[in-house]
Amino acid sequence: MGACVSTSRSTCSSKSNGEPVPLPCLGIGFCRQKRTKRTFSDHVVTLQHLPSIPNRVFTNGKSRTSCIFTQQGRKGINQDAMIVWEDFMSEDVTFCGVFDGHGPHGHLVARKVRDTLPVKLQSFLNSCQSRQNGSDQTCFKGNSMKSDVGDLDKDGSIEDKLNSLWREAFLKSYKAMDKELKSHPNLDCFCSGSTAITIVKQGSNLFMGYIGDSRAIMGSKDSNDSMVAVQLTVDLKPDLPREAERIKRCKGRVFALQDEPEVPRVWLPFDDAPGLAMARAFGDFCLKEYGVISIPEFSHRTLTERDQFIVLASDGVWDVLSNEEVVEIVSSAPTRASAARILVDSAAREWKLKYPTSKMDDCAVVCLFLDGKMDSESDYDEQGFSSATLDQSNHSGNAAESDDGQKSEPCLQRNFTVRSAEETDTYGRQAVEVDGDGEAVNNAEDQSWLGLEGVTRVNSLVQLPRFSEERPGP
Repeated sequence: MGACVSTSRSTCSSKSNGEPVPLPCLGIGFCRQKRTKRTFSDHVVTLQHLPSIPNRVFTNGKSRTSCIFTQQGRKGINQDAMIVWEDFMSEDVTFCGVFDGHGPHGHLVARKVRDTLPVKLQSFLNSCQSRQNGSDQTCFKGNSMKSDVGDLDKDGSIEDKLNSLWREAFLKSYKAMDKELKSHPNLDCFCSGSTAITIVKQGSNLFMGYIGDSRAIMGSKDSNDSMVAVQLTVDLKPDLPREAERIKRCKGRVFALQDEPEVPRVWLPFDDAPGLAMARAFGDFCLKEYGVISIPEFSHRTLTERDQFIVLASDGVWDVLSNEEVVEIVSSAPTRASAARILVDSAAREWKLKYPTSKMDDCAVVCLFLDGKMDSESDYDEQGFSSATLDQSNHSGNAAESDDGQKSEPCLQRNFTVRSAEETDTYGRQAVEVDGDGEAVNNAEDQSWLGLEGVTRVNSLVQLPRFSEERPGP
């Protein structure tokens, strides 16, 4: 595994002022000039080097532009993971992700994806740069794009090429991630898996790739300067029409249990198991032949000055808080550094109020502030945090992080708590097609899709499948 994390810069001339413009590496931008060819090994970083990489935060705390926090629920070990990686490939690129594991080894899957997926994304972008290095290309950085040729290439605009580049990188990195999990020698992902909600902010461009039911929203100001919630992703539940159609076409079954009619699940064709409460996930290879996929939805958004912050969270937050409530909590936090913690605390209180007989789910939150500003260190310390004790401030109760699968695992517990139908919101629908090559084709541009509001659930999995000699043939 490798990726470019070189801090070196190439430059190109800007026609506006003649000053050099820093050029991000890894396929983000290129110049119409000869450059010294660099080999992939010149800037390879392995997974073993990740702990020493600066500006990469994955435990409770803050970075220059964000704060993150996770808290263990009451179902066993915390299976949520999160990450903020600033200076991801260049100074104006930030990677954020939240991963919600499920199944006996879900916490290990979530952490493995957290560590490996960003590196794979870098690797594919670096490979793209290596292929195109030396060719005539347009140079751009962030949302500021400058070309030293008069006309756009006939193949399309700069924006289209940028969008296409990131789409390909997300699709390939997700595919490679799932393939690695399947062949991992010490990590059993047959009935364990993880969601993934990942975003890359590059200047004013926001690129998103996601699977499962974790969610991203944005706090933005409307024309009256009032804060509003904008949902950026759609919860990929099994009863979304396109998702259900694909699963049924692959002989999988989609239905809800009688005691939780608002929670659609995916079931094997020959057994009432495992009851997966999402249509896409990493791992869960017992269902990969029956319609569950790891192909991400991809989308791009251009940020404006009205956009204030982005919140990524696992469904433990969305099960009990609406998009509007989350935006209100984050925007009214006394300090930005405390926003993620306060949001998780609010979710914990709502779990006790709304579902006092249920076991609270794990919660993980990433708050990314788009103006790049955070509180002063003194304000941060007043909220009970300290950057010096970042690693010790994890309240999630996780065991020592490892992907070797050798830790003692929590047992799956089936909870038959009945949810009130009044808590179930109307589903928005998103059209997702899969082409002949198995790639996702997003038709959301043609329709006005509404993101799903929080739908409470008991567990991501109901029970493990029971394979025996009585299993019917195909």
